[in-house]
Amino acid sequence: MIKPDTSARLYVVGNINVDLIMSTLDVWPQKGTEAMLESSSLRPGGSAGNCALALDALETPYRLVANQGNDQFTPWLAQLFADSAAQWPQYACETSLTFGVTHSDHERTFFSNQGHIVRLSLDDVLNQLPAQAQRGDWVLLCGTFLCTALFAVYPSLLKALKNRGYQVGIDSGWPPAGWSESLRQQIYACLPDCDALLLNEVETLGLGGRDTLPESAHHLLTLMAKNAVVVAKCGPDGATLWTAEQTLHTAAEAIEVVDTIGAGDSFNAGYFSALIYGQSLQTALDWGVRVASAAISSSPRRYPDWQTLFTPTQRVTKQEQQ
Repeated sequence: MIKPDTSARLYVVGNINVDLIMSTLDVWPQKGTEAMLESSSLRPGGSAGNCALALDALETPYRLVANQGNDQFTPWLAQLFADSAAQWPQYACETSLTFGVTHSDHERTFFSNQGHIVRLSLDDVLNQLPAQAQRGDWVLLCGTFLCTALFAVYPSLLKALKNRGYQVGIDSGWPPAGWSESLRQQIYACLPDCDALLLNEVETLGLGGRDTLPESAHHLLTLMAKNAVVVAKCGPDGATLWTAEQTLHTAAEAIEVVDTIGAGDSFNAGYFSALIYGQSLQTALDWGVRVASAAISSSPRRYPDWQTLFTPTQRVTKQEQQ
C-alpha cells in the first residue's frame, strides 16, 4: 500500500512533560512509610506529548508546539521530538513533571509540579506556527487548564489562529478545581472560533452544563463555529460525535485494559490523522477508537501504523439523523 499524499499538518499545542508512572497501588500507605510497587516507567507525557507519541507511530505530518525548562530533563525531552524541539523557547525553570500511580481498577492518581508548562505564552505559540495555514491544517490545543499563561489569552489565541486560516480543535481536559460557571464562561468565550471539541464523557457534561450528553453537546454546538463538531470519548463505550445535523458513533471492541493513561490523547491522534488525510468524520471516529484501544491494551505501548488504519474493519457504527 502506498501512503496517501497530503499537504496538511496537525499542530499540537500545549503541555509536554515528564511522566513517572508506577504500578500498582491499592492501599494508600501511611505517612512516614515506604511502599514497594511492581513496575515503573519514565516517559514523555502530558496531553500534547502523549498525542505526539501516537502521531509519530502513525507517521502523520505534525509539529509539537511547546516550550521547555532548563534542567536535566530538558535535553531528554528535546531529543525525543527533535523535529519540533528546535523551535521551543527555553525558560529558566524546572521541567514539568508528573508522578502517577495506577490502581487495580485501572484508575490512577497524579501529582504534578508546575514547571515550564505554566509559562507557555501566546507569542511562544504564534512564533512556532506558519503565518498562513495550508489547506487542511489543524491546530489542536491540549492541556488547557494546565498551561495557565496561555489559557489566560485563549480568546486572542483562537482569533489569531482563525485569522491565519487554521481549523482549531480543543481538548481542555478536566479543570483541577472542577467546573464552575465562571470557568465555563471563559471557555464559552473561545468557542465561536473553535471547530472541534474533543472531551471525555464527564468533561462534556461538565462544560455543557446539561443533564445528558446529547443535550450538553448540542448546547456547545450553538456556541461554536459554523460546521463545528463535538466529540465525546466514552472509554469502553467508544466515542460519539455530534454536528448540528447528525450524530455518529463508533463502538469500542472488548479489550484487556493494561494502561489507560493518555487514552484520550491517543484517540486525538487517530481522529486528526484521519482528517489530515481527508477522511470522513465517521472514519475519524473509527481511527480514534482504534488507536486509543491499541494504546491502552499494550505495555510497552503500541499503536497501529497507518497501513493498519487504512484497512477497513467490521467495526459497529451507526448514524442517526437529528
